[in-house]
Amino acid sequence: MSKRLKDGVLVAFFAIWIAGLFLLGIIMPDKDISFSERRKLSKFPEISAESLSTGKFMSAFETYSADQFPFRESFRKLKAIGEYYVFNQSDSNGIYLSGGFAAKLDYPLDEESIDYAAGRINFIYDSFLKDRAKGVYLSVIPDKNYFLKDTGAPTLDYGRLVALMREKTDFAEYIDIFPSLELEDYYRTDTHWRIEKIAGAADTLAKGLGTEISEKYEVKPVDTEFYGVLCGQSSLPMKAEKMYYISSPEIDNAAVLNAETGKYQGVYDFEKADGTDPYEIYLSGPRSLMTIENPASDGGTLIIFRDSFGSSVAPYLIGSYKKIILVDTRYLAAPMLPRFVDFDGADVLFLYSTMILNSSETMT
Repeated sequence: MSKRLKDGVLVAFFAIWIAGLFLLGIIMPDKDISFSERRKLSKFPEISAESLSTGKFMSAFETYSADQFPFRESFRKLKAIGEYYVFNQSDSNGIYLSGGFAAKLDYPLDEESIDYAAGRINFIYDSFLKDRAKGVYLSVIPDKNYFLKDTGAPTLDYGRLVALMREKTDFAEYIDIFPSLELEDYYRTDTHWRIEKIAGAADTLAKGLGTEISEKYEVKPVDTEFYGVLCGQSSLPMKAEKMYYISSPEIDNAAVLNAETGKYQGVYDFEKADGTDPYEIYLSGPRSLMTIENPASDGGTLIIFRDSFGSSVAPYLIGSYKKIILVDTRYLAAPMLPRFVDFDGADVLFLYSTMILNSSETMT
């Protein structure tokens, strides 16, 4: 076979292959969600004179085409494996592996973001807490990169971050949980910490708040195999992890009012174990306002301003309070708080991860 004929056959093969993918893209129904990436996928953009003339249609169509490309997940995995294992890139889609742990690069320190986060906390303090709350506290949760500083990957200046937050929120008593944590307290495939591993950090928080956690709890397994968000975002092959929850009579009998549904539920929402993010079993995941009521306690009220990390540490504190209110100002605008929360005589804890503080534009 001549070289010219070989080239012709090769070109024809790729033309048929591309045409086949194109036809599949037309025939196959669009997917709503990427379960591995835990996000909604783009839909076919609306066609209008304005969108065509401004170029918005083509821009949206490019995003749609990439999201709905046939066998997209397989191609993502193949690309990630090639980049990481064949071409020895240090990361895949901004995620790197070290000692079996996946971590997402978060660098550099964004001091403007820290300033904004502190500003939102100051607004809440000045508007609702000053001369009303019993005590005001601040604690920062380190992300996994803090424990991987020796890998050579760029990391935040954590000391500077904490110092800035303490300086800008000097009305709050700082509770340092960094020494109570270690790398093994976090999931290998996810950004979050493991509920069964953070008793030490929870106890440090409790003592900082002037109380203590109960030692009478059981660690129980969740019937699911957990692939964390970093596994999906990187597309690298990783092993599933086991999930657990903690149980005690006070936790099991607590009633949780979900302000978004107006209904009471349990501390754990086990139906979420089969959803896109099993971590949402802890207090139903991202929610604007959740109130935990413990009828067996004669303690007071604790209000926690938090991100998703707070969902899995709150169960440890149930035994110490009659009521725990968890507020996420990413979903509930701070000026609206007096309509839903009574701050008089309550302890208030601002508990945020370094990931949120270094990217705080979602705090309202």
